[in-house]
Amino acid sequence: MRVIICGAGQVGYGIAERLAAERNDVSVIDTSPELVRTIRDQLDVRGFVGHGAHPDVLEMAGAQQADMFIAVTLYDEVNMTACQVAHSIFNIPTKIARIRAQSYLLPHYQNLFSREHLPIDVIISPEIEVGEMVLRRIALPGATDVVRFADDKVAMVAIECQEECPVINTPLSQLSELFPDLPSTVVGVSRNGRLFIPHSADQLVAGDLAYVVTTKDQVRRTLGLFGHEEVEAMRIVVAGGGNIGLYVAKALEARQSRAKVKIIEDTRERAVAIADKLRRTVVLNGSALDQKVLLEADIQDADLMVALTNNDQVNILSSVMAKRLGCKSNLALINNPTYQDFTRTLGIDAHVNPRTVTISRVLQHVRRGRIRAVHSVQRGAAEIIEAEALETSPLVGSPLRDLDLPDGMRLGIVYRDGAAIKPDGAFVIRPGDRIVIFALANAVRQVEQMFRVSLEYF
Repeated sequence: MRVIICGAGQVGYGIAERLAAERNDVSVIDTSPELVRTIRDQLDVRGFVGHGAHPDVLEMAGAQQADMFIAVTLYDEVNMTACQVAHSIFNIPTKIARIRAQSYLLPHYQNLFSREHLPIDVIISPEIEVGEMVLRRIALPGATDVVRFADDKVAMVAIECQEECPVINTPLSQLSELFPDLPSTVVGVSRNGRLFIPHSADQLVAGDLAYVVTTKDQVRRTLGLFGHEEVEAMRIVVAGGGNIGLYVAKALEARQSRAKVKIIEDTRERAVAIADKLRRTVVLNGSALDQKVLLEADIQDADLMVALTNNDQVNILSSVMAKRLGCKSNLALINNPTYQDFTRTLGIDAHVNPRTVTISRVLQHVRRGRIRAVHSVQRGAAEIIEAEALETSPLVGSPLRDLDLPDGMRLGIVYRDGAAIKPDGAFVIRPGDRIVIFALANAVRQVEQMFRVSLEYF
């Protein structure tokens, strides 16, 4: 696939890195010679210095042959204009734009992005995507990652197996026998830096990170069986009153009436502005690295510190300080993947990576076949994919035990007629079924092929 990416910042770099690793033909445009030089030197991509909305720059980057255009600069208006040029002059089939300003995304303005006006096929709002992920993590404190599939009826949760975990050192097949009514499947395990697909005879051990697919209404029970019965946080301190912090606070006000939320915002003007938009949230003006400000926010009595500033170092240090001052747990927004490797040793309980969220949304449209959703884990080492089975799919019509499935994939749940079903060896997939699959990176292409329309179909 030929892809042009407009914007070589953190988001653009992350997307280019992933697409180039999968041997797509990638071109990156940015006005910064330094960013373009860096991306050329470090990745197998072509880099062009220029404005992504200028036709001559797009032509130089190969827009005539491009299959997809992704505009992820820091400026919404540049992204929108670039997509318009990509459509009107070069007729690029798929156009994806990053839109940050919430006013563009209000429901009664959605017609703005139709083909007759501003032709954008997919809109990505990292602030909303990250905000929703933070909210899911707040709602399920025992999970280190939570993603929803199949009209919100299915969930994938990543669960850390601690020493007191009741299900460790037990064959997975035995767990299925002990809890026959539990529609949960361990589809992947990360152990000592290695990610693999477990077999029925395998056992979980302390220190494992288990990826479990289950139904939405059985998530809490599943977490409980893994020894995670943490109570949802009611007293929450948010560091950072930017777009994400404001989104999280407003959502907590709307969805969790009992939650007591306080926001610490460094800039006075911004603190005043968000205070006007919130009803029950207390807004404090000051630095999240100032111990006096943290104590003023009653951090010593808080259940959770959520650090959502634009600075990784501030997020990490304020989270550590909060724990030292008595806060029960913390959750930090961390962009730099280097920092993510030692969060645990610093005392960070959980972190969210905005790049992973954005890349997952893009991959959903890069993947071929009837792919409905994609979530990337472990920096691209695996993906959780929701795909729809077609009549021509090799998965359809035979019991699962008779299928020759790749070693690098595991079926989690089948969504059929509004019901989520845990498949066994005798289960037969029908056309129209939506299947949630865990696939290692080397098996993703095979999964795509399973859900593509074959030529024989025509």
